[in-house]
Formats: sequence, structure tokens, C-alpha cells
Amino acid sequence: MSTVVVQRPEPEGVELSVVRGPLRKASHNRLYACVVGLWLLSGIFLVPADEQAVVTRFGAVANPRVSPGIHYALPWPIDAVYKLKTHQLRRTVIGGDIPDTVLGRMPAAPSEFLSGDQNLLNVRVVVQYSVSQPTDFLFQTEDVDRAVEASVESELAHRIAFTPVDKILTTEKVATQNDVLGAAQRTLEEYRSGVILSSVNIESVTPPPEAAEAFRNVAGARADAIRLVNEAEGYANDLIPRARGEAVRLEEQAQAYQAGRINRAAGDAARFEAIASEYAKAPKVTSTRAYVEAMEQILPKIKKLIVDSHGEIDLTVVGRDPNTTANPTGAPQK
Repeated sequence: MSTVVVQRPEPEGVELSVVRGPLRKASHNRLYACVVGLWLLSGIFLVPADEQAVVTRFGAVANPRVSPGIHYALPWPIDAVYKLKTHQLRRTVIGGDIPDTVLGRMPAAPSEFLSGDQNLLNVRVVVQYSVSQPTDFLFQTEDVDRAVEASVESELAHRIAFTPVDKILTTEKVATQNDVLGAAQRTLEEYRSGVILSSVNIESVTPPPEAAEAFRNVAGARADAIRLVNEAEGYANDLIPRARGEAVRLEEQAQAYQAGRINRAAGDAARFEAIASEYAKAPKVTSTRAYVEAMEQILPKIKKLIVDSHGEIDLTVVGRDPNTTANPTGAPQK
């Protein structure tokens, strides 16, 4: 008895499916590897030159200060990177910012402070600060601007409360700014806000509208007083040197006059002693010489007529030139 073997034909596509299965699996593996590679590469980040970064891992700080450059952190959601411009000056205003209709910013209510002499003042202060501790700046304070404003405003109110209004408006303005800056910085450090104050600038100190006219009058009177004092000091500074120079000149003149008188007196004394010595040797000759010298000094200064030994004089010469003289013959002589 013979046996017949019948071979069932394989369905079409069975061999193709056997080949496609491993190919599809390999393709999926490559896709997963690309996705994982891209996910790992997403951890590369760049910190610009004017910034610093903070890296957290599952919410906890892993690196508190990352310097500028290219760095790597574990991809999200493991690590998170926060970048800050630590050298940038930030600005906040106490007492209302300048209104800007383009930005839709309306003028805020002014900050009012009570001075040491019970005067109400509207003060506008501009505060500039920068980031000193990035981790504290990011995670210790919810609203850093508000913390800075509150600290400066509190210290400003404390300082103004012990200062008269006249000093706040004039001589104590710079000292007030410096004191508020130092005190507010200590307060912010206690709060661990992570900022450092650069400047506290009092831009304007104005009285309430009801007392504005009185304050202007006081300020005008104070300005007039300062102007008069400056004018008086300028006049004194101009007059005193001139008076001192005049005193030196008069003193020098007096000294020169004194020296001249002493020298003339010494010369006269020496001449008199010489004459006395000559007189002792020859009295008649010396007296005659002294007489002649005296006449030489006296006669040219007076009007004179020369007559002869008989005492006769020509009266016609009386009406002539007084600078001329006459002899008995009528001939003019000098």
C-alpha cells in the first residue's frame, strides 16, 4: 500500500514578515537611541559673559554659582538651570515712578514722611541695586523689588523722623542718603535677599500742596540769606587783602621817611660839627662864609634893589620887571 504525501503550500508573505520583524525592531531601537541622545545633549547650556547660573537638582541647589562659559547639567526634569545678570543694575522707585502714557503707566501715590519738626513731606527716592548672591535672590525672597522698597522706605522714614525739614531740604540730604543706604543694606542682608544696594538717591522732597507756598517763601528767604552772606564774604575777601597791602605800603613809606629823616639829621649834625670845628679854627672866615652861603639861599627868593654906597636909587626902576634890578645909572641888572 503506497503512501501519498501532500505538501501544503506556505502562505505568501510569511517569509517577508519574518524578515521585516527584526528590521522594524532595529529601527525602533535606533529611534530610541536618538531620542535618548538628544535628551542627554539637551543638558548642555551656555552662560553669557555678563551672567551667572544656578543649577538645581530635583528642586535642591546643586551648583549655587556657575561662571560664564559652556557647561553641562542633567537634562530636564532632573536638573534646572536659572540664569541671572548679576552685574546689571536694577532700579526701583519709592514715591511713584514717572508716568508714561505709552506704556500705560500712571503716576503712583506719593510716599509721605513726617519730619522731625512735624512737617509732612512727599519724598521720591530712586534705588539701584544688583545681584550679589544668585541663590538667595532666586529662592529666599518672592518679590525682591518689594523687599528692597520696604527696607529703604522703612529706614528713610526712621531717618527723616529725627531730622528737621530744613536740613532735609538742604544740608542733610547727602548724609540722609548715605545713612539710609547702609541701614537698608544691613536689613536686606538679614533677610538674605541676595542683593547689594548701589545707590539711594533722593530725587525730590516736596511739601504737600497746602503748604507749598510757605515752603517756597522760606526757601527763597534762605537763598537770599545765603546770597547776602556770600556777597559779604566776597567783599571782605576783596577788601581785607587791599587793606593789608595798603598797610604794608604805608608802613614801608613810614620806614623810608624815618630812614630819610634820620639820615638827613645825621648829615646836618655832621655838617654842623664840621662847621663848628672850622669856626673854632677861624671864626671870622667861617662866619663870613656862612653869611654868604645864607645870602645865596635867601636873596634869590625875594625882590631886591641894588644901590650904591651913597644910598641913591633910581625910582624909575620900581615899575619895571620885578625880576630885574637897577643901578644908580639906570642900567637894569639881575
